[in-house]
Amino acid sequence: MSSLQRAVLTVAILASLVAFLDGSVVNVALPAIERELGGGLVLQQWVVDAYLITLGALILLAGSLSDAFGRKRILMIGLFGFGVASIACALAPDGVSLVVFRALQGIAGALLVPSSLAIIIQVFSEDDQPKAIGRWTAWTSAAMLAGPLLGGLFVDTLSWRLVFWINPVPIAVTVIILWRVQLDHEHAHGHVDYLGAVLGALGLGGVVFALIEQGQVGWSSPLVWGIGAIGCLSLAAFTIVELHSRQPMLPFVLFRIRNFGVGNLATLVVYAALSLGTLIIGIYLQEVAGYKATLAGLALIPSTVVMLLLSGRFGALSGKVGPRLFMAIGPVIAAGGYALMLTMGTHVNYWLELLPGILVFGLGLSITVAPLTAAILGAVPPEHAGIGSAINNAVARIAGLIAVACAGFIVAGPLAEGGLQRVLLVCVALLLIGGVVSAIGIQNKHRSADIAVDPAKAPPSVGPSASGTTSTPQSGSVST
Repeated sequence: MSSLQRAVLTVAILASLVAFLDGSVVNVALPAIERELGGGLVLQQWVVDAYLITLGALILLAGSLSDAFGRKRILMIGLFGFGVASIACALAPDGVSLVVFRALQGIAGALLVPSSLAIIIQVFSEDDQPKAIGRWTAWTSAAMLAGPLLGGLFVDTLSWRLVFWINPVPIAVTVIILWRVQLDHEHAHGHVDYLGAVLGALGLGGVVFALIEQGQVGWSSPLVWGIGAIGCLSLAAFTIVELHSRQPMLPFVLFRIRNFGVGNLATLVVYAALSLGTLIIGIYLQEVAGYKATLAGLALIPSTVVMLLLSGRFGALSGKVGPRLFMAIGPVIAAGGYALMLTMGTHVNYWLELLPGILVFGLGLSITVAPLTAAILGAVPPEHAGIGSAINNAVARIAGLIAVACAGFIVAGPLAEGGLQRVLLVCVALLLIGGVVSAIGIQNKHRSADIAVDPAKAPPSVGPSASGTTSTPQSGSVST
């Protein structure tokens, strides 16, 4: 691995890590935030929702900006914005200020993940991409899973404000490394589809808002169904505009690339199971089994360790033999992990009833996630890596929101042993579907015949290169 590749991979991991970590670490701090700032349950909801809504609404736009103006530039803006917003959150004097600053964090966070993945695609060769993405996956997944533990430690020993104070440290390191990275060119074209950007943001923002808030006030609320309807209509208008635009923000022609379309379908069901299962297990351990918040966070750490150890290895293997096998068997093994957890009762024996399932689940995720991400991003032309990454991240987040929104219907009452078993069975079914979809639809070597582009409708950069084979990586350097 060259010095440029090492620097880029470090930047990609650190930039994404702060965004993923912040999304999970805050949840444990919510009771402490409410005790100090007041505001009750409403404040707790909006501390989480303000971040998710702006992040979900703008992630497609962020991917488009990354392709339009260059990944390094957009990544740098996102890092500075996220750092400033994090400091503002840590210093927030009241609940309203905290919610506003969290919304700003979400805006900056939307700029980080698509650009960080796109810069990997830009610098690494096709053969090296799966291994690099495997390492990225291991660390970012670890951040999501370890976030509740870290938040619990801060809240129990020091202050909830440290949840936000920790962000500027990795951000500063990332900015310094990124500043020294010099890329020769980034396919930046400077064009932004403004109408598509507005409609996309309104559509995703409205849908995300409705999915989040219906869990609290129900679909009968005029605010929920009204904004949800606006979101759906905006998405419909967005689709029409993008299909007829000569330079669309979202080239729908990408979905005609087999691995991209099938991979995002697999992402939808796999991440729905991941989000729903981990949420309900964490709540069950605390509310039914009597675990403390820190212990509940510790309970899931073994899966994090497994992913740190194995994701890079499976990413590298998928680069040699293709992603299909891993994307087919990985979700099935993860489903086996959830199935093993069906033995949990009211009194959970961690070593016998939970740990085996967590280890098997972590193994399944390690086999699945890096090949899945590499297959999707490796299928799109490198000049569209930003929007390709943004689409995949949007699919993963919407899948999680939909799954969590359906949690109450699946549990059917107060969370108890029966509700947990129903949730786990649904997660098993979703993961099995993900494995079957991948086994049938994913191809190890994408053929140019899989996509026929109408030159009159395709964006200028989509043509023969849309076969899914990435071009020669961009040259660049790391200044000394």
